[in-house]
Amino acid sequence: MNRKYAIGVDYGTQSGRAVLVDVSDGTVIAQSTKAYTHKVMEEYLPDGTRLPPDWALQHPLDYLEVLDMTIPAVLRESRVKPEDIIGLSIDFTACTVMPVDKEGTPLCIQKEWEHVPHAWLKLWKHHAAQEEANICTRIAKERGETFLSRYGGKVSSEWMIPKLMEILKEAPEVYEEADRFVEAADWVVLRLTGQEKRSGCAAGYKAFWNKKEGYPSPAFFKALDARLEHVAQEKLGAEVYPQGAKAGELTREMAERLGLKEGMAVGTANVDAHVSLPAVGITEPNKLLMIMGTSTCGIMCSREEKMVPGICGVVEDGVLPGLYGYEAGQPCVGDHFEWFVKNCVPAGYVREAEQRDMNIHELLTEKASRLKVGESGLIALDWWNGNRSVLVDADLTGMILGLTLTTKPEEIYRALIEATAYGMRTIIDNFEQAGVPVEELYACGGISKKNAMMMQIYADVTNREIFIGASDQSPALGSAMFGAVAAGREKGGYDTIFEAAKAMGRVEERTYRPDQEHAAAYEKLYHEFKILHDYFGRGGNDVMKRLKKIKAEARR
Repeated sequence: MNRKYAIGVDYGTQSGRAVLVDVSDGTVIAQSTKAYTHKVMEEYLPDGTRLPPDWALQHPLDYLEVLDMTIPAVLRESRVKPEDIIGLSIDFTACTVMPVDKEGTPLCIQKEWEHVPHAWLKLWKHHAAQEEANICTRIAKERGETFLSRYGGKVSSEWMIPKLMEILKEAPEVYEEADRFVEAADWVVLRLTGQEKRSGCAAGYKAFWNKKEGYPSPAFFKALDARLEHVAQEKLGAEVYPQGAKAGELTREMAERLGLKEGMAVGTANVDAHVSLPAVGITEPNKLLMIMGTSTCGIMCSREEKMVPGICGVVEDGVLPGLYGYEAGQPCVGDHFEWFVKNCVPAGYVREAEQRDMNIHELLTEKASRLKVGESGLIALDWWNGNRSVLVDADLTGMILGLTLTTKPEEIYRALIEATAYGMRTIIDNFEQAGVPVEELYACGGISKKNAMMMQIYADVTNREIFIGASDQSPALGSAMFGAVAAGREKGGYDTIFEAAKAMGRVEERTYRPDQEHAAAYEKLYHEFKILHDYFGRGGNDVMKRLKKIKAEARR
């Protein structure tokens, strides 16, 4: 009997990757990664146009390059026949949104619009729409909009509607020119199948869509701006599809371009964090998965819908069918450490790493692991890219307290790691205080596989055992699983994601258990973190926002 395979493509912040997976047991047969040619555009457009603060754009053609490079690469490496590949599905960062014309062509690749910043694709971490997010929150509260409580009572600047409001205010000509605004994930599916199928996961968590109620009422959107009254129907499209559904079939053009078989099943797109749960075998409620990379998302399911302050959303069927999926997260984790090594590590450390054939993260981790809990005298707030949960405020900034003339780089590096652990502990505590118990804690993503010291710190800070996903490409594996579900049992796949997860998802045998002596020491430090967290994050002192405003004024 011929083995059957599925392809999963995971679009991250810095790169995209494809995996070719054996459908019978989830074994990754081949994988390939392509860094985005244009990277993240935070200061300039490709033509040199300067961008304001807090912008983060990407180039949509980079996403097609990922398909062009990685899928042929996994076919070459694996030597699997195209006719034995039954399905493909993708996942994406979100909300990553672009304006397109009637044919689905992004405005930014059209000559008349390429110099206009708002015509470009806004990445999830584009935070320049904070004012619009604040307005959205205020008006939803004033009107008593029921949807707001499903999003923790606060709207994030990372989401769809604030970004559209920003475009309408600052570049109304772009808003008018755009036939519609699409998630990048849905746009790639459109290119693969010729059909636009909106992801229910992305719409549910990032655009206020609800399975029972649809989008908020036209009256709410009109209260934001009269021109937005019919935005859902005019610019977003009314039809939304669940993950695992078959979005369509691979077109002849794309099949020839990628070396695949025409007519292969393509699944509805998913969000990168949410697609990871089945990849580690999670199909039950009350198990929290940390997807750790550039940022960290915390995803968990429950049989009940609870209103949890400061979360990114609770969506029925948003992660697994029949359950309520909860999302929370931290917008700066891997980025946190990358900032430090790029800007704050002395030349002597770089030379030592080179001499010992180590990368700088490995060297800093080695040195930091020799420190006792609390030995550095430092504590940090992990807000280098704002706070997603539980404060939902992109205008907050990072802080390190306790620096002295004897502070060493590895002490700062460890303090930054500890700060992200405290941030996750805050999220866990918030869930439990709202009546959503966290019974087990899981982790996946590159950091969870590469940095044992960091994972032990997380176990100690949360005082919980942590289970690690077996695959080093959990989102891509999860997407491949949904590709197998899109194909269905008749084609050699599965009829439900629960069946796929049972066969294809797994965790490592190794776990991280808390050291009780360390956990007790971290309890004291976490208490100090919470004091700072609430003081600077809940209005005790808005100095971070004042400094950010002064910075913006100075750059004009």
